[in-house]
Amino acid sequence: MLVQIIAFLGTFFFMEFMAWFSHKYIMHGFLWYLHADHHKKDHDSWFERNDAFFIFYAVVSIGFFLLWKYAILETGLAIGLGIFAYGLTYFMVHDIFIHQRFKIFRNANNRYAKAVRRAHKMHHKHIGKDHGECFGMLLFPFKYFKP
Repeated sequence: MLVQIIAFLGTFFFMEFMAWFSHKYIMHGFLWYLHADHHKKDHDSWFERNDAFFIFYAVVSIGFFLLWKYAILETGLAIGLGIFAYGLTYFMVHDIFIHQRFKIFRNANNRYAKAVRRAHKMHHKHIGKDHGECFGMLLFPFKYFKP
């Protein structure tokens, strides 16, 4: 059981690195076409092409569930749940709290909430794929905590 908990927590925290890496080098790189509408909306739909990245990570998570189900990887369930938990956290923080795709969590104003909004605002000040900053989601430079 301890191995499962370590695998889950390790995966969850590793996903912050994966979010930073894929955001900086993939979304702002060769798949900018899918991410661009997140920085500058060019359509009338509630959905964004950028939402395709959620599907990718869901497929990876499901893959680990299947590796566990078919007894190929004992920690597959814990890893799949870690990816899922990070994805859910990312969705709640990024899409609901920051971008208000659903109008809830509007009044959260603690120190961390203000800092995550500031860091994300700095990321979105550039509407192009170059010159970006703050590519992570839950972890960001300490300077954004200052009032």
